[in-house]
Amino acid sequence: MIKLRLKRCGRKQRAVYQIVAIDVRSPREGKALRKVGFYDPIKNQTDLNVRAILYFLEKGAQPTGTVQDILKKAEIDKELRPNQTKFN
Repeated sequence: MIKLRLKRCGRKQRAVYQIVAIDVRSPREGKALRKVGFYDPIKNQTDLNVRAILYFLEKGAQPTGTVQDILKKAEIDKELRPNQTKFN
């Protein structure tokens, strides 16, 4: 199963995160299938590859809670077609 989740980067006390598509059995810092976005909680910046995110959601990937909140804030959940299953 594939999940969209955060991968920690940056330095000590200054974390930034990559939003990645990754196998659920992989560790947090493990090899990702694909990088689909970037999130900086300190500057509150996001950079999302909407096409890649929608591709993985169509294939059944499940976003984690934090990634789900980021996607809702960016209004990507509204771009899902009606015949696709929405995430919780």
